[in-house]
Amino acid sequence: MTTEITNGVKVSVMTEYLPDYSSPIQQHFVFTYRISIENCSEYTVQLLRRHWFIHDANNTVREVEGEGVVGQQPVLEPGESHEYVSGCNLKSGLGKMYGYYTMERVVDGKQLKVNIPEFTMVVPFKLN
Repeated sequence: MTTEITNGVKVSVMTEYLPDYSSPIQQHFVFTYRISIENCSEYTVQLLRRHWFIHDANNTVREVEGEGVVGQQPVLEPGESHEYVSGCNLKSGLGKMYGYYTMERVVDGKQLKVNIPEFTMVVPFKLN
């Protein structure tokens, strides 16, 4: 698990390779990532946007930006957390992702950048 705290918000990430949805012969490798977002600050915050950088070992970089996460813009009171699962496909079986969330403090509307820590996605047989 990879974890980082920015502006009082803790983001933790775990990844998993999905061999049943992948096809190494066709250079198609599917991963899921489970993200936990915990509000460790004293303010209520709302997640507004996400911005991802996805690097594949074949030297391609994709950038993904949009509202919320998996169709939600969760509001987190102090001490609350939100968890979701999403996925990514790679062509090489080896890659990394990182990025940030744009969050807003509800009390005053101040926008905060919250880092999503860099994490790797590796097909298990690439580790041998």
